Amino acid sequence: MNTHPIGQILIARGVISEDQLRIALLEQMKCTQPVGKLLVSLGFVSEATLRDALGESLGHKSIDLARATVDPQALRLVPRDLAKRHRLLPLDYAPAERRLTIAIADPNDIVALDQLRALISPDLQVDTLLAGESEIARGIDQHYGHELSIDGILNEIETGEIDFLSLSVTSDEYSQPVVRLVDALLTDAVKRDASDIHFEPEASFLRIRYRIDGILRQIRALHKSYWAAMAVRLKVISGMNIAETRAPQDGRISMNISGRAVDFRCSAQPTIHGENLALRILDRQKGIVPLDKIGLDEAQQEQLRRMMARPEGIILVTGPTGSGKTTTLYSMLNQINDESINIMTLEDPVEYPMAMIRQTSVSESTKLDFANGIRSMMRQDPDVILVGEIRDADTAEMAFRAAMTGHQVFSTLHTNSALGAIPRLLDIGVLPDIMADNIIGIIAQRLVRKLCPHCRKPYPVGKEELRMIGTERFHQMPIFYRPVGCELCDYQGYKGRLAIMEILRLDGDIDELIVRRATSREIRNVANAKGFRALAEDGLRRVIEGATSLEEVARVVDLTERM
Repeated sequence: MNTHPIGQILIARGVISEDQLRIALLEQMKCTQPVGKLLVSLGFVSEATLRDALGESLGHKSIDLARATVDPQALRLVPRDLAKRHRLLPLDYAPAERRLTIAIADPNDIVALDQLRALISPDLQVDTLLAGESEIARGIDQHYGHELSIDGILNEIETGEIDFLSLSVTSDEYSQPVVRLVDALLTDAVKRDASDIHFEPEASFLRIRYRIDGILRQIRALHKSYWAAMAVRLKVISGMNIAETRAPQDGRISMNISGRAVDFRCSAQPTIHGENLALRILDRQKGIVPLDKIGLDEAQQEQLRRMMARPEGIILVTGPTGSGKTTTLYSMLNQINDESINIMTLEDPVEYPMAMIRQTSVSESTKLDFANGIRSMMRQDPDVILVGEIRDADTAEMAFRAAMTGHQVFSTLHTNSALGAIPRLLDIGVLPDIMADNIIGIIAQRLVRKLCPHCRKPYPVGKEELRMIGTERFHQMPIFYRPVGCELCDYQGYKGRLAIMEILRLDGDIDELIVRRATSREIRNVANAKGFRALAEDGLRRVIEGATSLEEVARVVDLTERM
């Protein structure tokens, strides 16, 4: 290893001084150790900082193994002696993609990678993440020889006596099966693409449910005796007070799962059978979707681009909880995120950290609410402001004031449709003439489940469906599909979700109707004449494309008017 690049990178990052590097170089003359190792042993840098800097100089991503979880499937593939000999730790295995993710001390160790492929499969893709040697050694000792599958851990708990009291005081906490059980459940939920995990104590058992593709599914039911230790473990890692069991609490967990950072927002609520814990999974990889991957057609993308091109005004995204509003807003921010503009956000709380964007969480403890937050943010010279939600008159007033003073404002609102946002804002207390000139556009959206492409089944379209979609626009009869269920979609018939949207772009004609306090019907007629397409229309477009089923669209959008 060349001594200077790593030293210069650490200096450039402001981690060490020129003097400290000089000391390490002088030490290196006495021994043959790499300068990075010497900087750690001299106490000038931590191993984690060195690992990140090394990753940057070698062009490799690095990982903090203290926060990483390990896939039991990956561990079974790689023998312990091979892992120890080549200083590597298997983290994740994706059989469908033939991909193995490992943490390794030397990413340029070709011998190690060749031996891995020879052992498992020559066509295997090995993704490497850089980690410190001592971290890997600790990880090998910690994970090998311990059962990591949920069933295996439960069996271990049932057959071996556990002293629950020692859970929070033991020196090697990983040897505790409950610690591994919690880790295994969190990892399992992330790998299944769940958005939430619910731990729900009943009178005699603990129910565990995952929300996958918007639908809650019971995964396991455990004996009630497990819950006390599991609750303590979850509260410890999320930073809650373990002694408080009668008041609601909030916390946050950061872990490394499948080689990537995943955050969990944790909430504890006392119930008659004990504390109920709900965890929202904030997977950064899925949180920011490029705008062209959201699933809009060409006309909708053009509408959105024209709305975002306006330098000042408010863009509102509406829909119920869990309809993907935040993801859409982040995708829009990501599209315009550039070092030439200052983007600031005020959220409750910040869900996905983004580079170059100043993000603030509103909090009761510091008396920072949305209205005060926007007021103080205006002094920070922003170009674009994202307000998590407009929920009262004060927030609405400040958001519109920001739009009137030349800022672009993005926000969410809880309404059922794009047109429904106008009476909702009037109800909050926004005056119609202020609303008219300052709203750029309103997007309403829902999430529908995608049909599994491997098992979906075509069926003949009936009279009811034909009346619903209107046959005059088709040259030939469209094909509809229904869910079946197979191994690849966990026998659900659906896998993944997509957004359906209605986009209302406000112009002079609609502004005039708003000022006159026109009825929703009048505004809708004018919007329809300008090519506005309602949620039901967009949902039916997805059914005709074969992406989803009619029943699924009917579940989230009212189609009765079209019957």
